[in-house]
Amino acid sequence: MQIGESSAARQRRGAPIWSQAAERFPPAERILSTILTRQAAQYRDRTLFVFGETRWSYTDTASIAAASASRLVQAGIRAGDRVALMCSNRPEFLEVYLGCAWMGAVTVPINTALRGIQLSHILRNATPKLLVIEPGFMSALETLEQDVALPDLIWTIGEGVAPRATPGSIAPLPALGEGASAAPSVQPGDTVAILYTSGTTGPSKGVCCPQAQMFWWGVYSARALGILEGDVLFTTLPLFHTNALNAFYQALLNGCTYVLEPKFSASGFWAAARRHQATVGYLLGAMAVMLLAQPPSANDTAHFLRVALGGGVPGQFHGPFLERFGVPLLDGYGSTETNFVFAGTIPSDRPGTMGYLAEGVEARIVDANDEPLPDGEAGELLLRARERFAFATGYFEMPDETAEAWRNLWFHSGDRVVRDADGHYRFVDRMKDSIRRRGENVSSWEVEQVLLKHPAIAACAIYPLPSELGEDEVAAAIQFEPGHTLDPVEIIRHCEGKMAYFAVPRFVRIVTEMPLTENGKIRKVALRKAGKTTETWDCDAAGYKLRR
Repeated sequence: MQIGESSAARQRRGAPIWSQAAERFPPAERILSTILTRQAAQYRDRTLFVFGETRWSYTDTASIAAASASRLVQAGIRAGDRVALMCSNRPEFLEVYLGCAWMGAVTVPINTALRGIQLSHILRNATPKLLVIEPGFMSALETLEQDVALPDLIWTIGEGVAPRATPGSIAPLPALGEGASAAPSVQPGDTVAILYTSGTTGPSKGVCCPQAQMFWWGVYSARALGILEGDVLFTTLPLFHTNALNAFYQALLNGCTYVLEPKFSASGFWAAARRHQATVGYLLGAMAVMLLAQPPSANDTAHFLRVALGGGVPGQFHGPFLERFGVPLLDGYGSTETNFVFAGTIPSDRPGTMGYLAEGVEARIVDANDEPLPDGEAGELLLRARERFAFATGYFEMPDETAEAWRNLWFHSGDRVVRDADGHYRFVDRMKDSIRRRGENVSSWEVEQVLLKHPAIAACAIYPLPSELGEDEVAAAIQFEPGHTLDPVEIIRHCEGKMAYFAVPRFVRIVTEMPLTENGKIRKVALRKAGKTTETWDCDAAGYKLRR
């Protein structure tokens, strides 16, 4: 026993780090600079970040964050300024993010697949003061709508710059100096990142994620996954989404190592996991199905993975995955606006569902008037956090959408859910026609806007159809102007280059008239129920390869 140790401290000895995080970091200290500085003092030379040959210790990472903040300040970036970041998984992404978080600027990560109307909306809405971009994505800027103004300052990451006339200047990302920025005056409720999530009846919404929300992602996710001090967290997911970004906080808060791969490879996943001696993995939806589709190998269980996140993996694949690879998949539910608010048991007692409500979160299942429904009856899922700033604070520059989503002091998820009598939650479907394809959210509204710009198309509707991998595929119902017609391939080609590749429809159904409601709106539910009809054209079956 340590001299002077309190009884509470003695009870905590041997407890996982995440269970002590709230006490170790009081509310005012749940900001990146404080967390990183304190963890660097504790863990020093322990490896925090690994990417290829790049390895940062905890001490290195704190120094890099401070130097990156100083670089931004010297460039004229101030607290609250937005810094857009269009970058694949690489160390520079974290450099920029950590620098912004350290000094109070706001990172705006952009999905590297976005083009046209989607990319234009983000830049128009966020009005970044600085754009940091890989040269390989400069061509995406050529697809912007004419009214979109680029920032006066653009930094490029890596070698080579694609030529482009801009009103400002393009320069390579400046090297990190030795100096550090002044002590930041950042608050837990300050926005650290704006993450854009697809809408259904309008453009994508920029979710304002406060500093403390990332802290709680690190706590709640670690609790759900059973993360232990010294674990090696291994992700191939893109940093421009919340999953891979908050996994960094899981590592930071829990004394772990965060291993980032450039991208997911079904054929190379297990070899990389073995190479890094990973103990915790992150899979979403179709990724687990793709791994199961690989040829069996004698090395299928030759790894160190103890558990893997399996959110969105259909229930029928959990058992085969555990049997073949020896890794249980964790069921769970979270969103960019909320947190890791539901988690299943490990292994799951009811595979493919949401699990049980997390401590620190309140949930209701309600009818159209926000009146609570009894157990066993499906309704909209409403969520509320007990901890300060554990959820997002709203949608950037969208006050009406914010008020609608957070009405009556609850966040309205838009998901139809059932609560069982024993407190277990099951996802039923979406309240609106949002689509999730290969781990990406697709805005039906944005795809429809692109299609309607074709002069031959009079009306269109984008809706989901199920795929072989257990997720959604994008389907388009098309009605032509009188006297006009198009081949399905022409419709697909019209979409390519004007939107993200994952938003381009796989299925095209030509209709003479749309099913309409009494008010003249397209009844997408009728299109979904009809499914894949005999006249539905399938891009994959036709052998057409989409351009990326």
